[in-house]
Amino acid sequence: MSKYLVDKFLYTVDRDPELVERYRAEPRECVTWWERERACAALNLHTGERCTWLEFTDAEREALANHDHVALFELGAHPFLTLTLFIAMFERDHPEPLTYQRGYAAALAHESLPYPDIST
Repeated sequence: MSKYLVDKFLYTVDRDPELVERYRAEPRECVTWWERERACAALNLHTGERCTWLEFTDAEREALANHDHVALFELGAHPFLTLTLFIAMFERDHPEPLTYQRGYAAALAHESLPYPDIST
């Protein structure tokens, strides 16, 4: 699995307001575009350089395209990266304070120690 690439996607999208909106509105297209056009630059590689670790696995691609933070957690994506990005995308849909964060946590309540390895 390319946990580092997934984490890099979450990190770079979260820091660009236009990408946050693009990922919210068209997640599958955004993931495909980022993987094809931005993965090399995000990893400071030359444009023509390619190898298998510069691609998401099918499971990673699906979890990203479906905004599935539980699957991303289970795949080893860093939970702080998913939480901060998903707050930027979805907190506005919940009028009560911390409603989104509580829902995020509740969706992960079935997880128990030891948690998936989040090291990269």
